[in-house]
Amino acid sequence: MLIYILLGVAVVVVVFLVVVALQPGNFRVTRTAKISAPPAVVFPHVNDFHQWQAWSPWAKMDPAAKNTFAGPEAGVGATFSWDGNKKVGAGRMTNLESRPNAFVKFKLEFFKPFQAVNTAEFSFAPDGAQTLVTWSMYGPNNFVGKAMHLLIDCDKMIGGQFEQGLANLKALAEADTKR
Repeated sequence: MLIYILLGVAVVVVVFLVVVALQPGNFRVTRTAKISAPPAVVFPHVNDFHQWQAWSPWAKMDPAAKNTFAGPEAGVGATFSWDGNKKVGAGRMTNLESRPNAFVKFKLEFFKPFQAVNTAEFSFAPDGAQTLVTWSMYGPNNFVGKAMHLLIDCDKMIGGQFEQGLANLKALAEADTKR
C-alpha cells in the first residue's frame, strides 16, 4: 500500500514538473490608457523618477520606503532605487532609452522579496487632443516564475497595479493641463 502511495506522489510531482516546464519562457503585462493631455505634458511624469512618487501605485503602498536617486535628473542614465516594506520590496530602475514625448525604456531589477530582472516600457502616442499611454513589463520566466504563474495570475495582479498607476498618471497630467 505504501508503495502505491509513494508511486502516486511521484507521478503527481513528475506531472507538475512537466506542466511547469511547458509554460512560456517569457511573460508580458501591458495596459493602456487615454489621457486628455498632450504627450509633452504626460512624458515628464514618467521620464523623471522624482515625479513617480506622485502617481506610482507602489509609492502609495509604502510611503516610508527609502528612495535613492542617482545619475541625471531625468532621461537616460537616471536611476531610482527603493527599499521598502513587504509589499514593495527592494529594487532599482535604470532609464535605458528616452525619446522625448514618445518612449521610455527601463531596466527593472528586483532584489527582494525575490530576485528578477525585467524590462518596463512606456509609449506615448498622440490621439487627437489625448495621449495614448501604453505601459508594458516583460522578461524571462525561470522555473520558479513559471510555477508562480500557474498559481497566481500575474497579469491580473500586476496589470491591476498598472491600471491604478495609469489612472493616477491621468489625473495628474490632466490637472497639469488645467493650470
